[in-house]
Amino acid sequence: MLQHLRHAWDGFVRPMLRRPPRLQVAALCWRTGDAGREVLLVTSRGTGRWILPKGWPIPGKDASGSALQEAWEEAGVSDGDARDEAIGRYTYTKTYDEGWGVPVETLVFPVEVRSLATSFPEAHQRSRRWVSPEEAANLVQEPELKSILLAL
Repeated sequence: MLQHLRHAWDGFVRPMLRRPPRLQVAALCWRTGDAGREVLLVTSRGTGRWILPKGWPIPGKDASGSALQEAWEEAGVSDGDARDEAIGRYTYTKTYDEGWGVPVETLVFPVEVRSLATSFPEAHQRSRRWVSPEEAANLVQEPELKSILLAL
Protein backbone atom coordinates (compact mmCIF):
# COMPACT_ATOMS: atom_id res chain seq x y z
CA MET A 1 0.00 0.00 0.00
CA LEU A 2 2.78 2.41 0.93
CA GLN A 3 4.48 1.74 -2.40
CA HIS A 4 1.26 2.66 -4.28
CA LEU A 5 0.90 5.87 -2.30
CA ARG A 6 4.53 6.81 -2.94
CA HIS A 7 4.09 6.06 -6.64
CA ALA A 8 0.94 8.23 -6.78
CA TRP A 9 2.69 11.03 -4.89
CA ASP A 10 5.85 11.03 -7.02
CA GLY A 11 4.13 10.39 -10.33
CA PHE A 12 1.02 12.54 -10.05
CA VAL A 13 0.50 14.72 -6.97
CA ARG A 14 3.98 16.26 -6.54
CA PRO A 15 4.29 17.34 -10.20
CA MET A 16 0.86 18.99 -10.01
CA LEU A 17 1.85 20.94 -6.90
CA ARG A 18 5.02 22.36 -8.41
CA ARG A 19 4.57 25.81 -9.79
CA PRO A 20 6.20 26.54 -13.13
CA PRO A 21 8.49 29.56 -13.01
CA ARG A 22 6.89 32.93 -13.73
CA LEU A 23 8.61 35.07 -16.36
CA GLN A 24 10.19 38.47 -15.79
CA VAL A 25 12.38 40.66 -17.98
CA ALA A 26 15.47 42.55 -16.85
CA ALA A 27 17.44 45.41 -18.35
CA LEU A 28 21.21 45.05 -18.16
CA CYS A 29 21.91 48.76 -18.55
CA TRP A 30 25.46 49.57 -19.67
CA ARG A 31 27.63 52.37 -20.98
CA THR A 32 31.25 52.87 -21.89
CA GLY A 33 32.88 55.19 -19.39
CA ASP A 34 36.42 56.44 -18.88
CA ALA A 35 37.35 53.19 -17.12
CA GLY A 36 35.65 50.96 -19.72
CA ARG A 37 32.28 49.25 -19.65
CA GLU A 38 30.01 50.05 -16.70
CA VAL A 39 26.77 48.46 -15.55
CA LEU A 40 23.90 50.27 -13.82
CA LEU A 41 22.50 48.57 -10.71
CA VAL A 42 19.53 49.66 -8.60
CA THR A 43 18.43 48.66 -5.14
CA SER A 44 15.34 46.56 -4.61
CA ARG A 45 12.50 48.29 -2.80
CA GLY A 46 12.05 45.55 -0.23
CA THR A 47 15.50 44.46 0.91
CA GLY A 48 17.75 47.15 -0.57
CA ARG A 49 19.94 44.56 -2.29
CA TRP A 50 21.57 45.41 -5.63
CA ILE A 51 19.66 44.15 -8.70
CA LEU A 52 19.05 44.86 -12.37
CA PRO A 53 15.89 46.82 -13.21
CA LYS A 54 13.30 44.11 -13.87
CA GLY A 55 9.61 43.34 -13.84
CA TRP A 56 6.73 41.44 -15.36
CA PRO A 57 6.15 41.64 -19.14
CA ILE A 58 3.94 44.60 -20.03
CA PRO A 59 0.85 43.96 -22.18
CA GLY A 60 1.28 45.54 -25.61
CA LYS A 61 5.10 45.56 -25.43
CA ASP A 62 7.56 42.89 -26.50
CA ALA A 63 10.03 41.52 -23.97
CA SER A 64 12.86 43.97 -24.75
CA GLY A 65 10.38 46.87 -24.76
CA SER A 66 9.16 45.77 -21.33
CA ALA A 67 12.77 45.64 -20.09
CA LEU A 68 13.38 49.16 -21.42
CA GLN A 69 10.23 50.38 -19.62
CA GLU A 70 11.54 48.86 -16.36
CA ALA A 71 14.88 50.61 -16.95
CA TRP A 72 12.99 53.93 -17.13
CA GLU A 73 10.73 53.33 -14.11
CA GLU A 74 13.37 51.85 -11.77
CA ALA A 75 16.62 53.46 -12.94
CA GLY A 76 15.67 56.58 -14.89
CA VAL A 77 17.04 55.47 -18.27
CA SER A 78 15.51 58.23 -20.39
CA ASP A 79 17.34 57.38 -23.60
CA GLY A 80 18.54 53.86 -24.27
CA ASP A 81 18.67 51.20 -26.92
CA ALA A 82 17.49 47.71 -25.97
CA ARG A 83 18.52 44.71 -28.03
CA ASP A 84 15.67 42.49 -29.20
CA GLU A 85 17.42 39.30 -28.12
CA ALA A 86 18.09 38.25 -24.53
CA ILE A 87 21.74 37.60 -23.67
CA GLY A 88 20.93 35.22 -20.85
CA ARG A 89 18.55 34.20 -18.14
CA TYR A 90 18.65 33.65 -14.41
CA THR A 91 16.30 32.25 -11.82
CA TYR A 92 15.41 33.38 -8.32
CA THR A 93 12.58 33.09 -5.82
CA LYS A 94 10.43 36.21 -5.54
CA THR A 95 9.25 36.55 -1.96
CA TYR A 96 6.03 38.44 -1.33
CA ASP A 97 5.23 40.50 1.77
CA GLU A 98 3.03 37.68 3.05
CA GLY A 99 6.14 35.47 3.22
CA TRP A 100 5.44 33.04 0.37
CA GLY A 101 7.64 32.84 -2.69
CA VAL A 102 7.31 31.89 -6.34
CA PRO A 103 10.03 30.72 -8.72
CA VAL A 104 10.85 33.32 -11.38
CA GLU A 105 12.84 32.97 -14.59
CA THR A 106 14.24 36.30 -15.75
CA LEU A 107 15.33 37.05 -19.33
CA VAL A 108 18.15 39.62 -19.50
CA PHE A 109 18.16 42.22 -22.29
CA PRO A 110 21.16 44.53 -22.77
CA VAL A 111 20.29 48.23 -22.87
CA GLU A 112 22.89 50.73 -24.05
CA VAL A 113 22.26 53.85 -21.98
CA ARG A 114 22.63 57.25 -23.62
CA SER A 115 21.16 59.38 -20.82
CA LEU A 116 19.67 59.19 -17.34
CA ALA A 117 16.99 61.38 -15.83
CA THR A 118 17.25 62.73 -12.29
CA SER A 119 13.48 62.50 -11.86
CA PHE A 120 11.81 59.18 -12.69
CA PRO A 121 8.91 57.13 -11.27
CA GLU A 122 10.83 55.21 -8.56
CA ALA A 123 13.59 57.76 -7.87
CA HIS A 124 12.63 58.11 -4.19
CA GLN A 125 12.32 54.34 -3.68
CA ARG A 126 15.66 53.16 -5.08
CA SER A 127 19.34 54.03 -5.28
CA ARG A 128 21.31 53.52 -8.48
CA ARG A 129 25.01 53.05 -9.08
CA TRP A 130 27.37 52.63 -12.05
CA VAL A 131 29.93 49.88 -11.44
CA SER A 132 32.26 47.64 -13.43
CA PRO A 133 30.81 44.29 -14.55
CA GLU A 134 33.13 42.58 -12.05
CA GLU A 135 31.90 44.72 -9.16
CA ALA A 136 28.29 44.21 -10.28
CA ALA A 137 28.85 40.44 -10.19
CA ASN A 138 30.11 40.77 -6.62
CA LEU A 139 27.09 42.88 -5.58
CA VAL A 140 24.23 40.76 -6.97
CA GLN A 141 23.13 37.53 -5.28
CA GLU A 142 21.96 35.29 -8.13
CA PRO A 143 24.76 32.96 -9.37
CA GLU A 144 23.46 32.85 -12.96
CA LEU A 145 23.30 36.65 -13.08
CA LYS A 146 26.86 36.84 -11.75
CA SER A 147 27.94 34.71 -14.73
CA ILE A 148 26.12 36.95 -17.21
CA LEU A 149 27.80 40.04 -15.74
CA LEU A 150 31.25 38.47 -15.77
CA ALA A 151 30.78 37.50 -19.44
CA LEU A 152 30.61 41.22 -20.33
